[in-house]
Amino acid sequence: MGWTWFLFVSACECWRLPRSEPVMHGAVQSRHYPSPYPPNQLQQWDLNVPEGYQIQLTFTHLDIEASAGCFYDSLTVLYDDKVLGKFCGQENSADGHHPGNQPILSPGNKLTLIFQTDDTNPELHQNIGFSAYYQAIDRDECSGPDPADGSGPLCSQICLNTLGSYLCSCHHGYELRPDQRTCVLSCGGGIFDEPEGHLTSPGYPDQSPHDLSCQYIISVEPGFTVTLNFTDNFHIESIDTDQGPTCPYHWLQVTIPEREPMKLCGGKSPGLMITESNTVRLDYHTDGTGLSHGWSLNYNTHRVKCPSPGVVAKGRVTPVLPEYLYRDYIYLRCDQGYKLMKDGRELESFSTMCQSNGQWHLSLPECQIIDCGEPEPLLNGGVTFISGSQNQYRSVIQYHCNEPFYSLLGGVNVSYTCAADRKWRDNNDIHLAPKCIPVCGQPTKLISGFQRILGGATAPDNTIPWQVMLTVNGRGGGMVIGDHWVMTAAHNLVDKGVTVAKEGVQVYMGSNDVELMKTSPVDVASLHVHPQYNNPDKLDYNHDIALIKLQHPLTFNSSIMPICLPAKGVTYNTGLMGLVSGFGLENVGDSYYIANKLKYIRLPVVDQAKCSHSINEAKKTNADVPSLSDNMFCAGVPEAGKDSCQGDSGGALAIRQGGQFWAAGIISWGIDCGQPGRYGVYTKVANYLDWIVTTMQEN
Repeated sequence: MGWTWFLFVSACECWRLPRSEPVMHGAVQSRHYPSPYPPNQLQQWDLNVPEGYQIQLTFTHLDIEASAGCFYDSLTVLYDDKVLGKFCGQENSADGHHPGNQPILSPGNKLTLIFQTDDTNPELHQNIGFSAYYQAIDRDECSGPDPADGSGPLCSQICLNTLGSYLCSCHHGYELRPDQRTCVLSCGGGIFDEPEGHLTSPGYPDQSPHDLSCQYIISVEPGFTVTLNFTDNFHIESIDTDQGPTCPYHWLQVTIPEREPMKLCGGKSPGLMITESNTVRLDYHTDGTGLSHGWSLNYNTHRVKCPSPGVVAKGRVTPVLPEYLYRDYIYLRCDQGYKLMKDGRELESFSTMCQSNGQWHLSLPECQIIDCGEPEPLLNGGVTFISGSQNQYRSVIQYHCNEPFYSLLGGVNVSYTCAADRKWRDNNDIHLAPKCIPVCGQPTKLISGFQRILGGATAPDNTIPWQVMLTVNGRGGGMVIGDHWVMTAAHNLVDKGVTVAKEGVQVYMGSNDVELMKTSPVDVASLHVHPQYNNPDKLDYNHDIALIKLQHPLTFNSSIMPICLPAKGVTYNTGLMGLVSGFGLENVGDSYYIANKLKYIRLPVVDQAKCSHSINEAKKTNADVPSLSDNMFCAGVPEAGKDSCQGDSGGALAIRQGGQFWAAGIISWGIDCGQPGRYGVYTKVANYLDWIVTTMQEN
């Protein structure tokens, strides 16, 4: 190696960082970093930051071929040709000199980095060089040693460090000379803006200089008032008169805005002086003769006081303080059930601050009682006000249903109170309005006595309000079971194994007169035939049940009311009397006619064995007689003339128990009409409760 190596390197290129002007920070990396650096390199970086700053150099990585004294490859850091460090090797390596994590701080605002490599490297393509970050660091000139030129300290009294430089300042009563370093006695005073301080006249407590014209201004931020407290040792030349001392030659004048200035002199201290202002000017004057020893005072400040906020009806102001001062906040919260209102607008919250002028920046709002708004309307019911008015807090209402056609779910009238959250809530804290459920199977007029005459009788108005008449390629019957639902026989809605279109089904209700009903048909939304009904050849009426959903809900009244569904586990006891009704065929003499008035008849439930025997007997002479299943039962009497017939299918066999009629059966099929020893066959509704409920819930 030796000098031969050095001369070879000196012939290599050298890179310098082009800088148009000093910057505050930057990055430096060896060539090809983070790839291995090439041999025979000489790179130089001249770093500069603004005057008044130092450079802090921090290595993020350094990996240079290690050698004793960093003789072969090295990074040298210099300041004004003074070597601050020469580095090589890797962190924690035995050889070389690695800077580690310790940054390098330059004495001044510049730094030079020289990276040189020789032409050999035992670990070629292994060492990757270095990466470093530099930044300008403010130099604290005030804490440094005095200048070496013997000119004394940087500042004779107060030194203030600034970014990149420093400033000199003077104590009260002194001012800065033109050299901006040394201070000289001054009577200019200046402005005192600290919240408290101490002022004295020049020379105090010794004699004041002659021909003084000193001015001191105390000016603190708005919202504070200044209080002057003169010390007892007070002496300003005066002339005594009968009216007291006058101040023709020496005086201290105190000027407070919007007041007459006060001239003070004599030997008695003014003591405590409350100015009630944030600005006070003091003018101290002496002429060319006379003797005054001057004055001394301490001043402090107090926050401006605001008036008591007062009391708000149905509200509470917090915090409660003996007095309210500048920058104090108060909050207003209304009592439960009341709301904050200001200028016709509701506020979510309210606070106001004591201002510098001694007034609250916002006047207090009002607390007005809340209201819950109009109660939610109750379908098929209404609401009654029990107490209170205008839907206000703690008003009480009670919902009721349109009786006797609807009743409240649960059967008990519940009161609702206007709560603090502006919702109508019941005693269980539930705010949802109740629900009116239809009353079933309780017509407003009862048939006085079931007719026993042949063929039944015409039903009086409003006695069978669940009765429905259908026209689907002929006449059929049905029964209302809900405000959207009619139950009927499946065979009414199926033609040749296919469910008819809903547009082909006309639904009529609300009268016992066919002509009157036909003037107002009810729109159909959908048809739901039991999925197991399969009767293409009219020989299998098993599962003969279907539901019709209506397009619009029904409003129940005396002429339209649902029949109840059977209770779970109900039994069909032999002899139980049922009410059968319909607009089907009626017999007059030996002839049958389509009825224009609703007919009814009372028929008993027939013993199942007797029913089955009757059908088996009929099959002996007619092979086209359908079979009886467990989903069917018979009703009727063995004598002729009392039966349901064509056109009645789908209507109800209604049984009255406990004051209610329930749908025990659906008129399904029979062998002729009213023949001796024959009975009508009905779909047993109790066997289909689950299907009925599920179909209505899912649709």
